[in-house]
Amino acid sequence: MIVVLNPNSSAEHVDNIVGLLNRNGVDNFVVPGGRQKTVEVFGDINGLDRSVLESLPMVERILDRGGPILAVDRRPDDATFDIPLGNGATIGGKKIAIIAGPCSVESLNQILDIAMAVKEAGAVALRGGAFKPRTSPYAFQGHGELGLEMLARAREETGLAIVTEVMRCDHVELVAKYADVLQIGSRNMHNTQLLAAAGEQDKPVLLKRGWGATLDEFLLAAEYVMLQGNRNVILCERGIRSHETYVRNTLALAVVPEVKRLSRLPVIVDPSHGTGRSHLVVPMSNASVACGADGLIIEVHNHPKAAWTDADQALDCDQFTALARGLEAFAGACSRTL
Repeated sequence: MIVVLNPNSSAEHVDNIVGLLNRNGVDNFVVPGGRQKTVEVFGDINGLDRSVLESLPMVERILDRGGPILAVDRRPDDATFDIPLGNGATIGGKKIAIIAGPCSVESLNQILDIAMAVKEAGAVALRGGAFKPRTSPYAFQGHGELGLEMLARAREETGLAIVTEVMRCDHVELVAKYADVLQIGSRNMHNTQLLAAAGEQDKPVLLKRGWGATLDEFLLAAEYVMLQGNRNVILCERGIRSHETYVRNTLALAVVPEVKRLSRLPVIVDPSHGTGRSHLVVPMSNASVACGADGLIIEVHNHPKAAWTDADQALDCDQFTALARGLEAFAGACSRTL
């Protein structure tokens, strides 16, 4: 059993709950960290009067089992949270947001060209990797802070919000200095220390699903961010690893309506990593909007064949423009707009 206290509960309130449980002979553990305190209750609770706990003013709710608490907060007629991106745009609600840009920031001219093209096509945010997690240690790892400076310059020129990945706890403050949205990549979805560090700052966090993660694990990763006080979490389905080898990943779009059923957090889709093949990005983008996604994050490069990373899955700027125009019909059929 999990006892969830109100966010404004004091240390004295926690002590009162623990004292009550101790007096009833119930083992318990105060979960450390986070602004919303929780107490886990162990063992035989048959002698515990649950109604007494529920009636206490500092208790927000009681769960019979462990699991997502903040992320799974869907109630009848609740709307999805609108997550601000820092430039007046939001993710969530009726408007579908498109984030686009290259896998890696290669040069200032490259990122400026792409930023201007995707802005013209309707994107609200620019993605681009300054720090790159690569399977091979010998592959290009990104320009680091220089890449962040290039992204910031692109924001100055276009007004697009900046979405970029943070890979280490000691980089959170640095990346937050330049970015509008901090991305936690698939490899780091289980890095609980990084999740907590990202939650301690006030920028929105775009959390990508791990390639082998269940839906519960995905939502629990969001909990690590939200327990630190930052509830501006954007979930991103980017495909899971399966027996299929033709595509890079298997894009599990069934997760999108299930997240919408369970949670108030917005969910977007990454059809680029989800397929690994540029010719599949358009149809899977259409399918993503049709099944309820709040947005898309798409890899776009001005010269895809010459891209330093992920060349096979990047669209060129003209292809991205055509994709954005084609999405209007799918958005309209779902009573949404771009």
